[in-house]
Amino acid sequence: MGDQVEIVDYEPAWPAMFAELGSGLRGALGDVAARIDHIGSTSVPGLAAKPVIDIQISVRSFEPLDAFRLPLEAIGFVYRAENPERTKRYFRETPGRRRTHVHVRCLGSFSQQFPLLFRDYLRCHPADTTEYAAVKRRWAAEFQDDRHGYTEAKDPFVWSVIRRADAWAQHTGWTPGPSDA
Repeated sequence: MGDQVEIVDYEPAWPAMFAELGSGLRGALGDVAARIDHIGSTSVPGLAAKPVIDIQISVRSFEPLDAFRLPLEAIGFVYRAENPERTKRYFRETPGRRRTHVHVRCLGSFSQQFPLLFRDYLRCHPADTTEYAAVKRRWAAEFQDDRHGYTEAKDPFVWSVIRRADAWAQHTGWTPGPSDA
């Protein structure tokens, strides 16, 4: 895929790809991972996406780092210590493996709840999912060689969805369901 922004039609195999990865992660991490969830656009049926499986591992604490870093490295993930986002620890696949983003976040934090709420809301609101796909395709065409620009361009739409998702959560009493793996 390189550094270009590529949006593809939903691939029905994505959940199975996550399930295989999630099973390996659960085996490696055991109880260190309070949750292991399929997040991001590949986790929403019917949503066009970059063909990258995003996984969120929820831990009770970032310390000690080695509690999750060593098991993740042992199964082929590379810790990206230079990640500037302080609310997560970030891992990627080793060269030659399928593109995978692993986001380790603290259980119960805003940054951990956000992708779960966003995912669950979109799963229940097909019109928003369709609109999001159109937004992603439009910005991917404009920012094909600029991942940062692409992400920034879709931010206003993402925040408009999260506002609706928050209202939906308040109305329905949403809480995250069981861990995906």
